[in-house]
Amino acid sequence: MTRPPVVLLVEDNERNLKLARDVLEYAGFTVVVATTGEEGVERARASLPDVILMDLQLPGIDGFAALEQLRGHGPTAHIPVVALTAFAMRSDRERVLTSGFSGYLEKPISVREFPAQVRRHLPHRDEVER
Repeated sequence: MTRPPVVLLVEDNERNLKLARDVLEYAGFTVVVATTGEEGVERARASLPDVILMDLQLPGIDGFAALEQLRGHGPTAHIPVVALTAFAMRSDRERVLTSGFSGYLEKPISVREFPAQVRRHLPHRDEVER
């Protein structure tokens, strides 16, 4: 039996964090949580998750700076990091993707679509499809 996919959720808004965590856990993911950019980097290095969902506006370092630290560290350099953000302008999306994020998901999340959206960013998603 394969282990459930591990998602690191980096989000400082308590309600957004609870909703995303609950939806992902219900869908069979293991969720590791961080509420600051620094804590996100630390948790990523400790847990080596399958995918990281990163808010862009965080206390301390923002999502862009956290991504830069993750990409500069060998063991975390290739983990998909997906921006999870309320920024919805076309220029925001382009900036996120050109900054090195693996993808872009808009808040508020769709409870129905969110697990599949996250699965699409897993490195070996064929092994974890339900």
